[in-house]
Amino acid sequence: MTEGNHPNTNTDEAVESTRPEELKQRIDNGEDVFVLDVRSKGDFEEWRIDGETVDVVNYPYFELLDGIPEDLHGNLPDDRRITVLCAKGGSSEMVAELLEAGGYDVDHLERGMKGWARIYQSQELDTNVDATVAQYQRASSGCLAYLIASDGEAAVIDPLRAFTDEYVQDVRTLGVELAYAVDTHIHADHISGIRDLATETGATPVLPEPAAERSIEYDGDYETVEGGETLTVGDVDIEVVHTPGHTTGMTAYKVGDVLLTGDGVFTESVARPDLEDPEAARDAARTLYESLHEKVLSLSEETIIAPAHFSDAATSEDDGTYTAELGVLIERMDALTMDEDEFVEFIVADMPPRPANYEEIIATNLGRDSPDDEEAFELELGPNNCAASEEALTD
Repeated sequence: MTEGNHPNTNTDEAVESTRPEELKQRIDNGEDVFVLDVRSKGDFEEWRIDGETVDVVNYPYFELLDGIPEDLHGNLPDDRRITVLCAKGGSSEMVAELLEAGGYDVDHLERGMKGWARIYQSQELDTNVDATVAQYQRASSGCLAYLIASDGEAAVIDPLRAFTDEYVQDVRTLGVELAYAVDTHIHADHISGIRDLATETGATPVLPEPAAERSIEYDGDYETVEGGETLTVGDVDIEVVHTPGHTTGMTAYKVGDVLLTGDGVFTESVARPDLEDPEAARDAARTLYESLHEKVLSLSEETIIAPAHFSDAATSEDDGTYTAELGVLIERMDALTMDEDEFVEFIVADMPPRPANYEEIIATNLGRDSPDDEEAFELELGPNNCAASEEALTD
């Protein structure tokens, strides 16, 4: 298609924009979405919007300063709306105006990928627990957090600092007091929110004891827990299950039929063992195997696995949550039925790139660095890459 096929419809009116939440809703609804991503090739390959009904073309905006090239015209649809996106929303608006002047049906993503990274949604889990158990989802990075509320008290597991206000608002809406802000381990992909929640609500920050042994340097007080202990929230007990492997401190939390596995096992993969100490990855993989078989796979097959992350390769349940029954995972994920040596070789053979800025993020979560809110938000932009494979290990 040539530019001449499109009458010039340029006006003084600003090109239409779409909010990130609106775009995500279209994707979640299974609508056909066409995205023109005008970021650099490197940024696009590292992190992008995707989905089963999403078509994406990457064409850097700096190659569009003199107009829309013929080869790009050939990749753009005549009969579908085109959503242009960039990093912050400025370049995408300029490109969208060019396309609109060429006769295309077009909008641009408000605030770009930074806006996409601000999407945060929650969904209550269907469990046998006499409590509210909700899963928070960050679509841009696949980070998952959890709220457990019972009889006037609540705990948040694996909170993100960037969304502290969301948790505070939710506990107020529920009319409960936040008793604990808990991490499953020292995260390498996002800035933990346990200290900010403690400041905002008076909640007690909680870390696994082995995680704290990595020389935590917090200004404020915090508590530690070890495997076999419990945290009581209202009428429910949260069991502490130490599951090292991803890190030495990796700890799951079990409430009723739900196991919050952190990064020990996901619904589409298992943990990578190299983010705490790359030189010890093989030994950590062996530890991970022991944790899975002794602490996780020994549970009832009806146990609901609720991880701390999901990847682009994951498929949500019908209710929109990223959870799965343990028995289903055992059937679908060969890694869970391998013998130990085979498992270790499989896990260390082809691990994906490490999360962006993971060393700085770890240093922040240990209390050694103190980035401000905007710096912290920038550090964690991009995919989480905490699983052993970028592809699903499930059938």
